[in-house]
Amino acid sequence: MRRRAAEGGRVPYLTPAPPRVLAHRGLALHAPENTLLAFLHAVNAGATHVETDVHGSADGVAMVSHDPDLKRVAGRDVRVAQLTAAELRRVPLGEGQNFCSLAEALDAFPETRFNIDVKSADAVPGTIRAIRDARAVDRVLIGSFSTTRRRATIAELPGVATSISAGGALPAVHAARVGATRFLARLLDGIAAVQLPPVVAGASIVTQRALASFHEVGVEVHLWTINDPAEMTRLLDAGVDGIVTDRADLALPLVAARH
Repeated sequence: MRRRAAEGGRVPYLTPAPPRVLAHRGLALHAPENTLLAFLHAVNAGATHVETDVHGSADGVAMVSHDPDLKRVAGRDVRVAQLTAAELRRVPLGEGQNFCSLAEALDAFPETRFNIDVKSADAVPGTIRAIRDARAVDRVLIGSFSTTRRRATIAELPGVATSISAGGALPAVHAARVGATRFLARLLDGIAAVQLPPVVAGASIVTQRALASFHEVGVEVHLWTINDPAEMTRLLDAGVDGIVTDRADLALPLVAARH
């Protein structure tokens, strides 16, 4: 049963075969995070999958940004939702980069798969619109800490891949750890991947039984945010399917050696 959804072709996002690297906010060693340049560096390093985040602008555009405001990345005490897309595109982030929209990212990298964390309710309509306009349903995965936001987004994108939200994480981890695969299958119905830290509320995901349980119900396991090569190697040896990392440049050679 392992990875039956991906092998059956129902989840194109989960290609090529695991293990895979998800470049967390791109590759931001020499570029501001979550910018077109960071995504370019990740792709040039060999990444097929990029993790990113979206908030809604004042005019309803899904803009690529992890934070709800500009304080950390631009030193401005203003929220993403208070500025229009045009205004955000003029905000300098360094290295000649500005905020970009999800639509611009999907258009700039038509072969790249995007793991999209919907960070705010006002980002939902714009995210749906950007993915539809780009005809990108098969190459995106929708995630969110909020089950409500995630479900609202995937409801308008039939067939899109999705990951578990925060509310289902602990029950899923406990079910997997004890091998309760029937319950786990019901809990993860429609889910393509669980994307979590290695330890959830004190419970490790990286046990033989837990990983086997997730795989038995056809779900991949992607762990974040893993930047140490030794830890990457340990997790890959254990059978983890994906490494979400700020250091795609380090993770990609490790994964390539396993294919």
